[in-house]
Amino acid sequence: MMQVSRRGFIRGTSLAAASIAMAGSRAHGAGIFSKGPSVAPRFRKPGEKLNIGVIGVGGKGWSDWMPMFKNGENIVALCDVDRAPVDKALAELEKNGVKPSQVKCYSDFRKMLDECKNLDAVTVSTPDHMHAPAAIRAMKQGCHVYVQKPLVRTIWEADYFGRVAKEQRVVTQMGNQGSAQNGLRRSAELLQRGILGNVTEVHVWTNRPVWPQGIGRPDGADPVPEGLDWDSWLGSAPVRPYKKDVYHTFKWRGFFDFGTGAFGDMACHTMNLPFRGLKLGAVSGAECTEIDGQNTETYPNKSVVKMYYKARGKLPAVTLYWYDGNLKPKAEIMPKVVATFGEVPKTGCYIIGDKGTLVSTNDYGAESYVALNDEARMKSLAKHEAFSDSVLPPAFRPNKYENEGQYLEFVNACKGDDICFSDVDHSVPMLEGMLVGCIAQQIPGKLFWDSRKQAFIGNDAANGLVKPYIRPGWEF
Repeated sequence: MMQVSRRGFIRGTSLAAASIAMAGSRAHGAGIFSKGPSVAPRFRKPGEKLNIGVIGVGGKGWSDWMPMFKNGENIVALCDVDRAPVDKALAELEKNGVKPSQVKCYSDFRKMLDECKNLDAVTVSTPDHMHAPAAIRAMKQGCHVYVQKPLVRTIWEADYFGRVAKEQRVVTQMGNQGSAQNGLRRSAELLQRGILGNVTEVHVWTNRPVWPQGIGRPDGADPVPEGLDWDSWLGSAPVRPYKKDVYHTFKWRGFFDFGTGAFGDMACHTMNLPFRGLKLGAVSGAECTEIDGQNTETYPNKSVVKMYYKARGKLPAVTLYWYDGNLKPKAEIMPKVVATFGEVPKTGCYIIGDKGTLVSTNDYGAESYVALNDEARMKSLAKHEAFSDSVLPPAFRPNKYENEGQYLEFVNACKGDDICFSDVDHSVPMLEGMLVGCIAQQIPGKLFWDSRKQAFIGNDAANGLVKPYIRPGWEF
């Protein structure tokens, strides 16, 4: 059976990626797309150290930059709107032999990028709405970027991000860590081999949100805590007053202005396997078929979104169902899964083909089970006798970095010694479909999306959500 090239695997599909190149002439705002002077990317040689700037130091940011530091890379700049995680990071660096005077500290990433001209790479682990402003400015300065999922908040930003990355020739990696799991890579490779035959239906679900959604904007204002730069936290978003325990540090995800809700938070993980394994391309439409808690400020408490992916050559069109808020597919559609596990798993994805079915039972796609048509129960894909002789080919080579694989894959790619599995060839096309789904949670009825034109067909309300509001002074 024909093998898929490594670049072809990482690319996921050329169908949606082609739309990136088509978008260069679209006018979304004066000056926004001006290319400006090109800065050559800074590649180090294997064995040399990267100079890394950190944007978003605490929380998830901590687990993003720390493996790179432990690998021996230089952390030369820290930026966080909250001073507390910066001080904690400085103390940790000092314990490991780095003098605090060697690290520049900021609350505004714009100043960091303006002043720190020695940066080779930047990590971006902020609320979703600040991913694109920080990462795109960094890429335009020749920096490689590791950006937490969901990469960016809007479709326009995804398109822009992809084109800047290609123009600047920088390394990018989206933080969906399951991409480094050998279980996901093997499952994706076997799906691409066609073990399930023709696949036309996929179900993906999550127990998120575990933060407030389905709520309105609170009234009033509270004093901004000492050490918090609220203006920089808002960044490119519309100005609103600080409210204690409402947005910062964790509860921003559900708000339209700042996050992408449960869909944007988790689909980068749970849709990763079917998107790669089925080589899904451009999404052509989406419709929210069930919703609870819909309002004008935040994503719903729970929803079901039906998404339509086009045929890819000989591969048929696929209908993908997304469930959040603890909603799940009905047990009746997966009898072998229920017979094996006693219930529909709390999170995962279920892929239905004409030769069998596959279920992933965790967020990252690392644990998969398969049942061919003549089998009564699901069997671990890693132990299934029909695939026991399967070895990951070079295109799906095993992750050699173990638990910190995605971070070190990025580091070594910045030294010309590896290729990132979640670079823009994969992350941007996958994200485009997810963000179409996020808009379907806000606009009723079936939406028809034209990936080439980057626009919804005949729906002004939906098109009004393609591009973000950008506050003056925060253009990128």
